[in-house]
Amino acid sequence: MTVLRRFRSGSPAGHRHRPWPSCRHCCGLALDLGSARTRAWIAGRGMVLDVPTITFPGAGAVYPIQRGAIVDVPGTARMLDRLLSHRLPRLTRPLVVVTAPVLDGPAYRERARTAVEVLRPHAVLTVPTARAIALAADADLSMPLLVVDIGAHLTEVVLLLDGLVLDARRTALGTADLAGAGATAELSEAITTMITSMLRQDRTSLTAEALARGALLAGGGALRPDLTHRLIGGTHAPLRPVPAPHTAAVRGAAKILQAAHGHPSATRISPP
Repeated sequence: MTVLRRFRSGSPAGHRHRPWPSCRHCCGLALDLGSARTRAWIAGRGMVLDVPTITFPGAGAVYPIQRGAIVDVPGTARMLDRLLSHRLPRLTRPLVVVTAPVLDGPAYRERARTAVEVLRPHAVLTVPTARAIALAADADLSMPLLVVDIGAHLTEVVLLLDGLVLDARRTALGTADLAGAGATAELSEAITTMITSMLRQDRTSLTAEALARGALLAGGGALRPDLTHRLIGGTHAPLRPVPAPHTAAVRGAAKILQAAHGHPSATRISPP
């Protein structure tokens, strides 16, 4: 998890945090910025958004996030302002947790930070989407864990141990590409190839151990029986679909948000 920015908040000096939502001085927001949909969770209110990732700068619609990359930072900021500014309590600066694709690295995190500034956060944290999914599934992070996240336009296969990323692969394919004939087979083959590559290049037994236990399956693709059936046949290994797999990432980010809210460092906020 990466701290992107922290600045002074309007919370009283020495304020001791209480559990949400009774902590009136605090506000927390978990965000999952997907290419197809944006999901948001607000402390004390739960899931408040699950809407298309679209902004409207003029007469037409613009998609500011494409294939897992923020390609239009101002557009993303406008979208967040339109969707969330009126939902956040006045005179507070939220603690924000944002999920991030594993292989997009610092560029994604920096662009996310810039876009989220429109919400005037006092701190912004990022978490790898695969780790958020594992937390939403209450997975045992002390054991090797393989996460397959099939989004609308991006699919990632990630190996975790103790919550840390050991290996990752990605393909710019997702459920939005499944309309054509043979597309399901193409996506399934791409995922199987990524897993096979990880197995071959792993000099330890961690990938094999994680696969034998059953890979966690999340994202909208986990709701496609035709795809999951092909994956089981291609990998010859069990799959463990996460409950409500399409919202797993934002729910995992919400768990991190709640943990961060109670951390001792969160109480050291000075008045402006």
